[in-house]
Amino acid sequence: MKKRYLSLIFLILIIGSLFACSNNNSEEDNSKENYSFAFLPNTQNNTFQTAMTDTFEKMAEEEGYDFTMLDPDYDLNTQLSQMTDAANQEFDAVFMIPVDSSGIRQGLEELNDRNIPVFNVDTAVTEEDQELVESVIATNAFMAGQIMGEQMVEDYPDGAEIAILDFPSNESTVQRVEGFKDGLGDEISKFEVVAQQDGKATTDDSLPIAQDIIQSNPDIDAFFAINDPSALGVTSAIDDSGKDDIDVYSIDASPDGKEALLNGSFTAVSAQVPVEIAETAFESAEDYLDGKDIDNEILLDSFNVDKEEAEKTKDEWQ
Repeated sequence: MKKRYLSLIFLILIIGSLFACSNNNSEEDNSKENYSFAFLPNTQNNTFQTAMTDTFEKMAEEEGYDFTMLDPDYDLNTQLSQMTDAANQEFDAVFMIPVDSSGIRQGLEELNDRNIPVFNVDTAVTEEDQELVESVIATNAFMAGQIMGEQMVEDYPDGAEIAILDFPSNESTVQRVEGFKDGLGDEISKFEVVAQQDGKATTDDSLPIAQDIIQSNPDIDAFFAINDPSALGVTSAIDDSGKDDIDVYSIDASPDGKEALLNGSFTAVSAQVPVEIAETAFESAEDYLDGKDIDNEILLDSFNVDKEEAEKTKDEWQ
C-alpha cells in the first residue's frame, strides 16, 4: 500500500513538472515580439531597391514579423502621403529611402509624433533632418566615387576629356560625384570636364544627354555616371555613335552592371551593397526595439569590382 502511495505521488510530481515545462515553453514562445516593419523606398524601378525589398521581406518572414512595402515611384508627394499612411498604421519601425533628401521633413515629423523609429537607408536625409531618424545606413558613397576617380587616374595618367552624369537631387549621388573628383587627386587639373549634367539616374534620361555630349565633344575619352542605369544609357549612346574608344566608369555593380563589365561596355565599376544595407538596417531596428544602443551612422565599405568578382557574382547584388 505504501509503495502504491509513493508511486502515485511520484506520478503526480512528474505530471506537474511536465505541465510546468510546457507552460514555461509557451511563455517563452509568446515572449517574442511580432514586430511590424515598413519599407518606403524611392522606387522599385531599379534592382538596387528591389534587392533591398527582397532582403527585408525574407528576414521578416524568417522572424515572423509583418512587412509592408510602399512604392512612390520617385514621386515626392506620393512618398509624403505614404509616410502619413505609415504613421497612421503605427508600424514598429520604418526603413526609408527619400525621393528628395531635402523634401521629406513633414513626413519624418509625422512618424516621430507617433514615436515610430525611422531607419534611413541608402540615401541620407539632410543633416538638419538627421535628428528625426534613428540611424543612417548606407554604402559609403564618397568612397565609391573616390575609387572610380582613382581608377580613372590609373587608366589616364596624362589626363583626359571627361563628362559626368550626376543626379543632384539625391544626396548619396552628390557624395559620389564629390568622391570621384577627390579621387582624381593631384591629377585633377589634367582632366577637362567638358560636361556635367543631370542624368536623373535612369537609362532613358541619360541616353539622349550622353548622345548630345558625344556629338558636341568628338574627342571625349570617358564618362563617369553615378549609377549603372545611367551608365547603361551612356553605353547605348556610345554604341549609337559608332565609337569604341570611350570608357565608362560607374557605381553599383548590379547584375546588369557586372554583365556590362564582363562584356567590355563598362571600364570599371565600384560596388554598392544593398543586401548588406538591408541586413544591417533590419538588425539595427531589432536592437533598437529591444532597448539596445545602435550607431547613428553606419557606412558600409565600397570596393572596385574586378572581372573575377563580377563573374563569380554576376546574377547577384552584394
